[in-house]
Amino acid sequence: MVIGVASTAPAYSLAATLGLIVVAVGLQSPIVVMLSFLPMLLVAYAFRELNASDADCGTTYTWATRAFGPRTGWMGGWGIVVADVIVMASLAEIAGSYSFRLVGLDALADDRLWTTVAGVVWIAVMTTVCYVGIEFSAAVQRWLLCLEAGMLLVFAVAALTRVYTDPPPTAIHVSASWFNPFEVSSSRALTSGVLAGVFIYWGWDTVVSINEETVDSTRIPGRAAILSTVLLLVMYGLVTTAAQAFAGVGSSGVGLGDPGNSDDVLSGLGSAVFGGSDVGLVLTRLLILMVLTSALASTQTTILPLSRTVFSMAVHKALPARFARVHRRFLTPTWSTVGMGAVSIGFLVLLSSFSGNVLADSIDSVGLAITFQYALTGFACLWYHRGVLTRSIRDLVFKGVLPGLGGLVMACLFVYATFVYADPGYGATSVNLPLVGPTGGVTAVGLGALLLGLLLMPLVTRGHSVTLKLQRSLLPSHLPPHTALDTASRYLPADSGSGVGGDWYDVIPLSGTRVGLVVGDVVGHGLRAAATMGRLRTGVRVLARLDLTPDELLSRLGDLVEQTAYEQHEDGRDPGRPARRSDEAEGVTCLYAVYDPVSGRCSLARAGDSVPAVVEPDTGAVRFPRLPPGPPLGVGGPPYQSTELELAPGSVVVLFTGGLLQAADGRDDGLAQLAGVLADGGRPLDELCDRTVSTLLPGPVDVDATLLVARTRLLDPSRFAQWELPPDPTAVATIRTAVRKQLGDWDLEELAFATELIVSELVTNAIRYVGGPIQVRLIRDRSLICEVSDTGHTTPNLRHAASDDEGGRGLFIIAQMTHSWGTRYTPTGKTIWTEQDL
Repeated sequence: MVIGVASTAPAYSLAATLGLIVVAVGLQSPIVVMLSFLPMLLVAYAFRELNASDADCGTTYTWATRAFGPRTGWMGGWGIVVADVIVMASLAEIAGSYSFRLVGLDALADDRLWTTVAGVVWIAVMTTVCYVGIEFSAAVQRWLLCLEAGMLLVFAVAALTRVYTDPPPTAIHVSASWFNPFEVSSSRALTSGVLAGVFIYWGWDTVVSINEETVDSTRIPGRAAILSTVLLLVMYGLVTTAAQAFAGVGSSGVGLGDPGNSDDVLSGLGSAVFGGSDVGLVLTRLLILMVLTSALASTQTTILPLSRTVFSMAVHKALPARFARVHRRFLTPTWSTVGMGAVSIGFLVLLSSFSGNVLADSIDSVGLAITFQYALTGFACLWYHRGVLTRSIRDLVFKGVLPGLGGLVMACLFVYATFVYADPGYGATSVNLPLVGPTGGVTAVGLGALLLGLLLMPLVTRGHSVTLKLQRSLLPSHLPPHTALDTASRYLPADSGSGVGGDWYDVIPLSGTRVGLVVGDVVGHGLRAAATMGRLRTGVRVLARLDLTPDELLSRLGDLVEQTAYEQHEDGRDPGRPARRSDEAEGVTCLYAVYDPVSGRCSLARAGDSVPAVVEPDTGAVRFPRLPPGPPLGVGGPPYQSTELELAPGSVVVLFTGGLLQAADGRDDGLAQLAGVLADGGRPLDELCDRTVSTLLPGPVDVDATLLVARTRLLDPSRFAQWELPPDPTAVATIRTAVRKQLGDWDLEELAFATELIVSELVTNAIRYVGGPIQVRLIRDRSLICEVSDTGHTTPNLRHAASDDEGGRGLFIIAQMTHSWGTRYTPTGKTIWTEQDL
């Protein structure tokens, strides 16, 4: 709370803004200052709720990215950077000026060169304080804020005492009309006053920017944000009422409406309130010191959110990675803190040398960046929590209504301020813009700074957009329905930059109504990882269609990865050195499962440390079956092994990548949280996916996360038939008759001729070339499936028989009469299958 209140610079904010509010609304300035608190309180609730869901020091950048995507998130982060850099220049200049006034060097206080030099020194000093550590920064803030708050209280009490005991000519008694907003002369005046009043509350969000450095980070920063705004309301209401009662609203002398005092009303009031005695002179100097310490405190606390936002953006790959470095001893963002201090110094020197008027207008333009950032945060809170707003009245109010209203008010203020500041007569400068004409310098600088971020955005988000588009195009666009099971999935890409990785999932229809389920995780990030993912997913689909067992499929896929790694480094290699393995696919984890709805059995194998979860249909118990270990793809090691699970109808099988557990305190804790969510496995699968993701990944996704959920079914016995045949040629006629009767029962007589021909050809070949027991199975699914199993291990080959060949035409005829056909091996032999369209 100390940092939150100090960040707003209460003394400096009142000194620089109170005069503007009085000019706009007159005697109603106290109520306007209090009304300005309301939109800030609404936005503070947005910060609190978002912080509770996602305690990331990137605040608006991270939250807007999660809610609306990396482009919107980048603009939110850019808005913070623009506002903080500009206000740093303002605060440093004020601190430099008051440093000279404190020691009586008023001539130097009015010299732009010396105030700029002093401002540069103060930025360097406060950057060093922030660099040394957050605890040292907090300790400094306690002393600075105690002095500031104490002097404001002494000033307010002294002013009110003088009003009722020894009133100056300008004094007026406090009236109830001061607190009636309907007494304001016009709605335009009220809006202008509120617009000016809103900015004196800005800065409390620093407490949320340091959330990751706070004990109980999901609760304490949000509570401090709310209480900080309330404390500011009390402080501003008291001081505004006391100052107006003492000085009045006149336009001369110490009157708050005097244009000559509009940029600093407290310095002039100090000597008038405290008098010319020795004590009065000391208190007047202390009041000047108070404004100085207020500016210094705000300078320091402005560095905190600025450096933390840049740090978070770098962690999420939206800025160069070096800005994400942390000092080993001080545990503070190294490049972010020092770099942003240097940028602020450069901005101050540049605008001071260019024009003092431009600097003044740039300071006023901070309001546009502030309202833009706060509006975006309010809307992000509403959209981020849209799925839980109907859960309770509290969620609806505090996660939806209040943040949405706060965002709407801030958006309206942003639009209004843009048009007000665009008046060529507003501010110290004006710019003649093409197609627009003369425009106020405040709007030109403020919108220009935001538009600069819009121009930079494609450069920093293009890699993410291209990678994510490629990743999305390579993943299944939808999961088609299957007879064997119901499925649902979720894929969460890393937030921004090259963070998008190579996670993938797939549901592959196989022969005999079986279904293959696969999830995989490619090592690395960016475009290469996404392309590698596409290569591996294609390889899995091709190998799966060969009806390979899970362990054999992973072995073949590992061979593919290893071969590709050597080929990529064959060119340009020193012949005397062995090829160095380096491929995005090396080290990939993969879990592959095949479920058979006829037998209810699921065969699985893994590469890496992936594990599935199984939810029992009756008890809801969650178990993580122990699978035989298998090395990641392409790194070599022991062979892969398959294992089989017996799954009851209605069982829920959950496949996921390690990214799903990234927010947990270790793998065991993550699996425990997952088991807790999955215990209610009877829910619809989409709802189960949403609950799992929201519980396990409440914060930013630094690593891609994939979740694939399937609920099993057994094939209805009325939809398949099977026969056991002896290796006797007379069995061919028997099976033809049985097949014809079964198709008649299924009302599929139009397929009887072709099916009899297929069955007789396959059974005849099995009897002639293999012998042993033979099994025939018909399955009526979305197609008619015919399977003939024997004990042989030789795969028949399709070929074109020559005109003088006596055989070799049977399989060719079968291929022409079916939609597809193939062979899969079993522990006891092989199965030849065919599919005919219904």
